Amino acid sequence: MFSFAAITPHPPIIIPTIGGKDDLKKVKKTIEAMEKLREKLERARPETLILISPHGPVGFKEMGLVKSEVLTGDLSMFGDFASKFSFQNDKDICQKIIVGCKKARIPLKTYNKPDLDHGSLVPLYYLTKISKPKIVPMAYSLLDNSFHFLLGKVLGKIAKDEKRRIGIIASGDLSHRLLPEAPAGYSPRGKEFDETLIKLLRKKDIDGILNMDGGLIEEAGECGYKSIIILLGALSQLEVDSWKLEVFSYEGPFGVGYLVANIKGLID
Repeated sequence: MFSFAAITPHPPIIIPTIGGKDDLKKVKKTIEAMEKLREKLERARPETLILISPHGPVGFKEMGLVKSEVLTGDLSMFGDFASKFSFQNDKDICQKIIVGCKKARIPLKTYNKPDLDHGSLVPLYYLTKISKPKIVPMAYSLLDNSFHFLLGKVLGKIAKDEKRRIGIIASGDLSHRLLPEAPAGYSPRGKEFDETLIKLLRKKDIDGILNMDGGLIEEAGECGYKSIIILLGALSQLEVDSWKLEVFSYEGPFGVGYLVANIKGLID
């Protein structure tokens, strides 16, 4: 059964061992929202989390699935040499994803790649401080939106049919071009993209999201759009009135949009 679903950002700077004191003050809303999301996860008690990361093995013509039995990682490339992570993969769910993608004719490549990327590790740092679910890491592709939505439908059906509690996380930052000092440069369309996407999510306007202007998406310099499409595909397997987006926070103090949102209504 589906017990948990969320959208999370993944900036390493929100981790106390990486971000400086002033930096952490600037992302206070995001940190508090991630702690609040952790409480939701602990209440939902998912046994397995399917985690879509833009920094996993992204392929041109195929989705990526990591099936390594043990998953490990650290944040040493960001200056944190203390934090170490280790999770078990869910081999059963991996196999069901492989079979489901084959039936749906979704190109999928599997990897034995035990090292988790920061798109996975940053949300896991906050969300798994107490709970320790199994993790199934996935990455999107450069295929069009229809394939990503269809992949989500496959994941949603797997979760819906399971007796165990399954969760899904769409990891991704929104526009990287909100301010002149932003890492990807500035575009006035960055703010437009973020506001439009969040508005459409609140309305559950899936068609509107799937058909967002390609020029706007490219100009925004985002990395979370396709992760969110996969999540929406998964949620499409539920009754449309059974869930709604619950925005915990949105901010962009460094020129990158950080959205933390819970999908409300999956459990009582």
